[in-house]
Amino acid sequence: MLKKRKTEVYALGQHISMSAHKARRVIDQIRGRSYEETLMILELMPYRACYPIFKLVYSAAANASYNLGSNEANLVISKAEVNEGTTVRKLKPRARGRSYPIKRPTCHITIVVKDISLDEFIEKDYLTWLKKPKWKNKYTDMTYYDMYSSEGIWDKK
Repeated sequence: MLKKRKTEVYALGQHISMSAHKARRVIDQIRGRSYEETLMILELMPYRACYPIFKLVYSAAANASYNLGSNEANLVISKAEVNEGTTVRKLKPRARGRSYPIKRPTCHITIVVKDISLDEFIEKDYLTWLKKPKWKNKYTDMTYYDMYSSEGIWDKK
């Protein structure tokens, strides 16, 4: 039985005090990009959400180099998702004895990094499958008449 080699590692940040909607705006820009390109994008974007995401991407790369022994040049952000966390609620005192609720949203961010040098799909069989033309018709050696002659539609008697 063949053992599959693990090619993905992740970093998880929980209870980050930020709206999930604002974090998704940044995450959508880095999903599917290489590690080095992601770091450049996150350093230059003007959003507050970039710093915790930068730390998570850096942590996921450190996990990949420690656990898989992979090089940072081969890393790709394969999956990045943001989920809503708990909402911290406080009451702010207002005039005439009233109170006003303050909601502090949090989010959970998951960054999954994949090493493309360890990827199992880049094998000889896969490369030969890519080179095969997919447009080729399976009835190229037969004519239209030959296909339906066995059913008796085109038979002339």
